[in-house]
Amino acid sequence: MVENRRLLDILGHILMLFAVALVVFPIWVAFVASTQASGAIMSGTVPLWPGDQLIQNYATVLGKGVAASGAPPILLMLGNSLIMAIGIAVGKITISLIAAYAIVYFRFPFRTFIFWTIFITLMLPVEVRIMPTFEVVANLGLLNSYGGLILPVIASATATFLFRQFFMTVPEELCEAARIDGAGPLKFFWDILLPLSRTNIAALFVIMFIFGWNQYLWPLLVTSTENLYTIVMGIQRLVTVADAEPQWPLVMATTILAMLPPVLIIVVMQRLFVQGLVETEK
Repeated sequence: MVENRRLLDILGHILMLFAVALVVFPIWVAFVASTQASGAIMSGTVPLWPGDQLIQNYATVLGKGVAASGAPPILLMLGNSLIMAIGIAVGKITISLIAAYAIVYFRFPFRTFIFWTIFITLMLPVEVRIMPTFEVVANLGLLNSYGGLILPVIASATATFLFRQFFMTVPEELCEAARIDGAGPLKFFWDILLPLSRTNIAALFVIMFIFGWNQYLWPLLVTSTENLYTIVMGIQRLVTVADAEPQWPLVMATTILAMLPPVLIIVVMQRLFVQGLVETEK
């Protein structure tokens, strides 16, 4: 039995290492390509070891940009994506917290119907809602603005559902005790529910930040000025260069830089993120 278990442990570790390699290998290839000269990429074969153009390629991307592609400077696009991702994440969490709190703790007509109406919106693909949403944004004069990038996508049925389910697990005695101590609805929400929801908020912030960071279709529709291009739009512009071959080392360098903020968010919030996903109280 001991030998069989040891063999299973070895096979399990091999399988996990293989799975990790499948995930990491494309990232490694992108990094290696970002350190090569253009000729090495256009030859049809990508080396598996870093080249000697690492500093030059990344300095070009960060300092000069890629003027031939028509894309704005990389730092500007990274800043736009950061503003959009943080705005979407904070907006979704804020609205979802308030909506879930109202549905769980306030008694008003049709509150269950309203909740399921919100939940049913999950069945509607983004493409179904995108044209009416664009018309509303255009009529409000929010095109080519951060408000147009953020406000139309901050409603989240998923986050509302998750916060509702968590609030329903909070003991009723806690609410009664707060009421006896003279805590009003806002104080109960701010001093009790928010601290209890800390890990849930952290987990959803990471998920919603990545959702906002990876947006492409909506920013493409509501922005026509280069000053508001996001990094995902910039990568697409770098790839589709008119009358020229894409500068693949610079494209890969931009892609690696675009990965850093989401990875940093996950690393910084890893502990709270994991707790928010696996804790048994939810």
